[in-house]
Amino acid sequence: MDRNKWLIAGGILSAAAAILHVATIVGGPAWYRFFGAGEDMARAAEQGSLTPALVTAAIAGVLLAWALYAFSGAGIIRRLPLLRTALVLISAIYLVRAFVLLPLLILRPDRADTFAIVSSLIVLAYGLAYAIGTWSAWPQLSEPRGKDIRA
Repeated sequence: MDRNKWLIAGGILSAAAAILHVATIVGGPAWYRFFGAGEDMARAAEQGSLTPALVTAAIAGVLLAWALYAFSGAGIIRRLPLLRTALVLISAIYLVRAFVLLPLLILRPDRADTFAIVSSLIVLAYGLAYAIGTWSAWPQLSEPRGKDIRA
């Protein structure tokens, strides 16, 4: 199977997001504030609570798993279980997160700050990379790797 550039891009984006989440844990309260985690998370980090670090580490772990699924779908690493299902769900989660901004702009325009707009555009790019990559690789994703269907 040819390498799927869309899924490679999605995997790189998810891996970068995972790294940024880990960097936020290391960077501390100022980083939580800068990356929009909210004042409650920043204050909890200032007070030495483990909750912000645990929540952020869990998100980083999910993003890393999503990167691995993208790389698997692109044919870079071995085929992971439930590959097609996972890629569809990852695409949907990113796209739903991106489009949450639309009702926010209509119903609560006062809450649609720069962070909400920028983060929605970012995850829209992630979701499109996964969705286009999954769609373009769909026929290959149904075949186990290593099986020669021409025989």
